[in-house]
Amino acid sequence: MEQFYDTLKQLIRIPSVVGAEHPFLMFVKRELEEIGVLVEYYDGVLVATGSEPHSGYLSAHVDRHGLICTGHNEFQYAAFIAKNRADLTGTSNSEKLLSNFTSRFVDEKVQAYQPYSGTYLGLGVIKDAFLCERRNNIIFKVDGFDFLFPGTPVAFLDKLEIKDDLISAQLDNVLSVAIIIHLYHIGYRGTAFFTASEEAGKSWRFLLEWFRRFDINTNELLVLDTSPYSSLDDIASLDIVLRNRDSNAVFRSPLKHKMKNIAQKEKINYHFKDTYLKNIMKQNGVKGSLGTTELGRLIYATKGEIQGATLQIPTIGYHTVNETTSQRAVQSLITILKQLYIEK
Repeated sequence: MEQFYDTLKQLIRIPSVVGAEHPFLMFVKRELEEIGVLVEYYDGVLVATGSEPHSGYLSAHVDRHGLICTGHNEFQYAAFIAKNRADLTGTSNSEKLLSNFTSRFVDEKVQAYQPYSGTYLGLGVIKDAFLCERRNNIIFKVDGFDFLFPGTPVAFLDKLEIKDDLISAQLDNVLSVAIIIHLYHIGYRGTAFFTASEEAGKSWRFLLEWFRRFDINTNELLVLDTSPYSSLDDIASLDIVLRNRDSNAVFRSPLKHKMKNIAQKEKINYHFKDTYLKNIMKQNGVKGSLGTTELGRLIYATKGEIQGATLQIPTIGYHTVNETTSQRAVQSLITILKQLYIEK
């Protein structure tokens, strides 16, 4: 796993703010081409193709939350500015978290960069963050960035922290990207997608465009991601997270049962997130969202012509630079992927 964690440490240092992922995608492209993987870059999606392209379809989004300069000394949360919005309606779990986000950002260090080249432009510190209800977004005051032009992305300054069995960073979703690169190193020969703008609800469209471009349908698209929980106690006895569905669609794929069987055989702790959320809502006597995923949007848009499953790592500290999971969870997810695609 040393090679995996070395890759993860590098990836975390490369900014990839929603809508400004190009420098990160170029780094992933180079990493994979160095080991002989064919990589093609399309609008909003980087596609890696091994020697047996139909033997697997893995997907992970590359964007991470950050800020965009929207005026002189004004910065907004990148995923929710108007130009990035897709089908955000105010009902998603991410949007509901907006009002709870503001205090967690104060005193965070951030770095500005050129959106295309990735050139470092400077370091700043967030001094204030408040919710503007008229714009339905968080407005940030940042010290040190009065020279930036509108459209400049600003990423949280981040690095991987490893303590005991826990790892922390802005893991969503650089962790899944590192896992896919690791899989190619150890023998994965299928196809992998690295999508942009998932946090703005747009990534499924880039993925759909690729499938339509080559007239390909599948029921075995496997989307990797992190999955948020409230406390360490919630994930102490949980290694991986599966789903039967999200708020948009039911997931009907043979992959779901294969992963469940592997988890049981390898004594990997798992549960189904939709069932877990339904139970919590029932206990609390409330109705809420089952969450939205890239896969659910894709299934809904194609009326089930493209189907698949999700495989997620449970984390706490969702959408912060302190998002945390266990090394055991990471190893468990890799074990399942190896048995699905490499050791079959």
